[in-house]
Amino acid sequence: MRHIISVLVENEFGALSRIAGLFSARGYNIESLNVAPTQDDSMSRMTIVTSGTDDVIEQITKQLNKLIDVIKLTDLTESAHIEREMMLIKVAATGAERRDEVKRLVDIFRGKVMDVTDSAFTIEVTGAASKLDAFSATLGEEGVIEVVRSGPLGIGRGDKALQL
Repeated sequence: MRHIISVLVENEFGALSRIAGLFSARGYNIESLNVAPTQDDSMSRMTIVTSGTDDVIEQITKQLNKLIDVIKLTDLTESAHIEREMMLIKVAATGAERRDEVKRLVDIFRGKVMDVTDSAFTIEVTGAASKLDAFSATLGEEGVIEVVRSGPLGIGRGDKALQL
């Protein structure tokens, strides 16, 4: 089963390396990893997406909690949460008909055209992974020049927060 683990870590040199090393040393796979500073400059928040049985996820969380850099962690998948992903996609758009079609699709999926040239559009789409997959499928492989995806970010619903 897929899990989203949110981790507060000390904003120290090597913290990311130690956490990634923990996963690789035990043969666990990181499907997605996002790291960014928090409102407190001394901490960063990591969002790690991984898969495994409940026993494997429990082992991962126990091992993460043992690391000195880890301040606090939560498995967002265990409770109600909001999850979003961002995709930047560069699409060939030559000719008025193709350009109009791409613009319509962007509007339907509530995306944004971030850059326009004579031959391409760069589009931003944000939402659940299924929405991004549907947008890509609707565009088709033909004409897609490049795709960049952030991987999921998550936050607990309501007043539940990962903080000290």
